[in-house]
Amino acid sequence: MHREITLPQGVIRYREFGEGRPVVFVHGLLVDGRLWDGVARQLHGVRAIVPDWPLGSHQVAMSPKADLSPRGVAKLVDEFLAALDLRDVTLVGNDSGGAIAQLVAAYHPDRIGRLVLTNCDAFENFPPKMFRYLAVVARVPLGVTVLAQSMRMPFALQMPFAFGWLTKRRIDKTLLREWVRPLQTDRGVRRDARKFLLGATPDDTLAAAERLTRFQRPALIAWGADDPFFKFEYGERLAKVLPDARLERIEDARAFVALDQPARLAQAIQRFVEAPPGSQSAGRTPAGASPGTAAT
Repeated sequence: MHREITLPQGVIRYREFGEGRPVVFVHGLLVDGRLWDGVARQLHGVRAIVPDWPLGSHQVAMSPKADLSPRGVAKLVDEFLAALDLRDVTLVGNDSGGAIAQLVAAYHPDRIGRLVLTNCDAFENFPPKMFRYLAVVARVPLGVTVLAQSMRMPFALQMPFAFGWLTKRRIDKTLLREWVRPLQTDRGVRRDARKFLLGATPDDTLAAAERLTRFQRPALIAWGADDPFFKFEYGERLAKVLPDARLERIEDARAFVALDQPARLAQAIQRFVEAPPGSQSAGRTPAGASPGTAAT
């Protein structure tokens, strides 16, 4: 069951699972919170909060005046946490949502207690080369409209420049259609997505990385090992930037780790949330390995 909260930028819909410490999930462009369901439902002793962020698959368009650049969405995440009075939050990000999570930790850290980054845009890789055409499309009048309508063809959704290489296994066709339908049918949603695309630049992720060197809270970098877009080296670089970071390699997973390996990712997050502060950099354990086994 969806809940709603109204912020100055517009309405955010979200769902909750369980009770306990708050864990808030941030998905990326052209998906919604269902990306995280297989992970959120397996966590125990936490309050898993799964919003649908205004990144092109949301059901309710935001205010025309809303700042939905990456930094604007990061501010929106912070205001969402404040509106729900959430503190000591474990913030979990993936794909372009991982870039947003980095910006939240870098510029709005007060409510963040722990940070989890799975395969995501980082450093100079925002957006990845394969998807930079989206920024070009966003600059062309009616470009996003034409892109949205091209996604009505089922084969187009499975192409490498769409969803085809984001997972090891094909994503459910019905879910894919539901993810792109708001972009196809709602002019306001297209406007929102275009704002984000026009604002996506490595300047933001590079600046965030510099500021994250001063982020003193625990961080988990849980990275799918087989990702052609967000290669494992980006996870390694993030683990070196963050002062108290733990790096976990998740085998047999690409960008959407939450779909490829939901159980392994849930286990990694569960261990991380339950670990005492300051223990992250003491050892780097691969997902599925016993504690104390050092990852190379």
